[in-house]
Amino acid sequence: MYWLQCRAIEKRMACKRLQRLLIGCGLWFAVVPLVGAANLYRYNNDRGVTVVDWRIPAEYAAKGYEVLSEQGVVIEVVPPALTSAQRADRDVLQRQLEAAEVERRRLQAWDESLLLRYSDTMDIEEARDRALRELQIRISILRSNMRALRQRVESLQSRVAAAERRNETPNQYDLDSIQALKAEIVSIERSIEDRAQQVASVTENYQADIDRFKQLQDVVELRRRMSLEPRS
Repeated sequence: MYWLQCRAIEKRMACKRLQRLLIGCGLWFAVVPLVGAANLYRYNNDRGVTVVDWRIPAEYAAKGYEVLSEQGVVIEVVPPALTSAQRADRDVLQRQLEAAEVERRRLQAWDESLLLRYSDTMDIEEARDRALRELQIRISILRSNMRALRQRVESLQSRVAAAERRNETPNQYDLDSIQALKAEIVSIERSIEDRAQQVASVTENYQADIDRFKQLQDVVELRRRMSLEPRS
């Protein structure tokens, strides 16, 4: 009995995967409430507006869509429909399916990570601010070190200039130290530039996390409201 139940479940899952695959390949044309009432679907309409709904019109399903869990996490990415010529090329079809799977894993991992680490967007903003503070501290330390090195260079250069005014040969150690300190200053300048780029990157990445988390929250709220409305 248990074996029969497992087989029945496997058949239902296979049917769902086949249905999505047919849509992705351009072979499914009916307007249907896709796969399981527990899922929502995100797609772009003809005006380029992102829509989340229980079902997808065929003309939009053919353009590709995402399947969302109850928390708004992407659990599947269905690629756009292929042309007849593309469908005839098994390599093209395989590449598209592989690309869709890679994108699904990326989005799912991102969504799950956000839900695991944060409870709201304020948590993300606080994490961003902590990361930026650490970078700014490192930049401040580098700048302080660079100022100290420049002062040391100026001191050595003054000593070399004084020796030259006395028609004396400058101390070779001073000359070598000046070159070494200048090289270190250049290295620190590069490090400061790298940290500045990190600041921009961290700001951009956390903003992407904030925007994505808001999308997850919007899906959860949409699901709550839609669950209160009768579905035709």
